[in-house]
Amino acid sequence: MDSVFILTIIVIVFALLFDVINGFHDTANAIATAISTKAINMRYAIPMAAMMNFLGALTFTGVAKTITQDIVDPFALPNGSVVILAALLAAIAWNLITWYFGIPSSSSHAIIGAIAGAAIMAAGVNSINYSGFINIIEGLLLSPVIAFVFGYFIYTIFKVIFRNNNLAKTNKRFRIYQIFTAAIQSYSHGTNDAQKTMGIITMALISSGQLTSNDIPFWVQFACAAAMGIGTAIGGWRIIKTVGGKIMKIRPDNGVAADLTSGLIILGATYMHLPVSTTHVISSSIMGVGTSHRLKGVKWKTAQQIILTWVITLPISAALSGIIYLFLDLIF
Repeated sequence: MDSVFILTIIVIVFALLFDVINGFHDTANAIATAISTKAINMRYAIPMAAMMNFLGALTFTGVAKTITQDIVDPFALPNGSVVILAALLAAIAWNLITWYFGIPSSSSHAIIGAIAGAAIMAAGVNSINYSGFINIIEGLLLSPVIAFVFGYFIYTIFKVIFRNNNLAKTNKRFRIYQIFTAAIQSYSHGTNDAQKTMGIITMALISSGQLTSNDIPFWVQFACAAAMGIGTAIGGWRIIKTVGGKIMKIRPDNGVAADLTSGLIILGATYMHLPVSTTHVISSSIMGVGTSHRLKGVKWKTAQQIILTWVITLPISAALSGIIYLFLDLIF
C-alpha cells in the first residue's frame, strides 16, 4: 500500500481523535453554568450537549475552509501530511495536559499555533499565509474581549429589567431559560469547533493529492460531527468544575446572560468564517457578567490563570509541533 495513503489515514485518525478530545475538553463550556445552578442534571446535560454539538457541526463549513487555506497553502506545503500530523500531536498533547489540570485552555489556539509552528519548521517563515493568519489571530484575541463587554452589558440590562422581581421566582424561571441557552451554546460550539478538524482533514487530503479543491467533503463533515458528539458525550468533569464555580458563584440569571452572550458571539464568528476559542469566549462572558453583578464576586486568581493560558497556548503549541515535526521527518 502507498506510504502517502497510509500517512493520510494516520492523519485522519489523529484528527478525529483531536475532535473527540476537543469535545470532552470543551463540554464544560456549554453546560457548566446550567449544571452549577442545578438548572439541568448532568445526566441529561451531557446527551443534550452531544446532540446539539453534532447538529451544529453539520450546519456550516466556512470556518473549515478558513483553516484549510488561511494559515498555509496546502497545495504548496512541502511534506504537508507530516506537518499536519505534527500539529495534531502537539495540539492533542496540550489539550490533555490542560484537561488533566482542569484549565480551560483553547483547542483553537492549540491547533492553529501548532499548524503554524510545524509549517515554519518544514518550509520556513514564508510558508505562512500572513494576511489570513493575522485575521485568524485577531479573531482569537478580540472575541474574548467582546464577550467580556457584551456579558457586562447584557447582565446590566437584566438587572434593570428584573430589579423589582421576587428573587426566588425569577431564579426558578431563569433555570428553565438556562436549559435553552445551554442548548444554544452547545450548538454554537459545534458550528465552530468541529469545523477546525474538518479543515485539517481537508488539508491532509489536498497535501496527499486526494483532493484538488478546498471544498469540504460531506463524509469529512459527518465524521467530524460524530467525533465531536462522541467527545462531548464523554464529558470533561474537571473543566466543568472550573468554569461552573471557580470563576464566580453563578446564579441562574448570571448563567443565562453568560450563555446568551457567548452563544451569539460564537455563532456570529461562525457566520463570518472565523475560528474562535469557545473556551475563552465563554470564560470571558462569565467574567463580564460577574463584573457587572459584583466586581469582588469574580475569582480573579482563576481568571488570571485562564488569561495566562490564553496567552501561552499558541506559542507553546507552535514550539511543540515544530519539535515533533523534526522527529516525524526522520521517520517519514
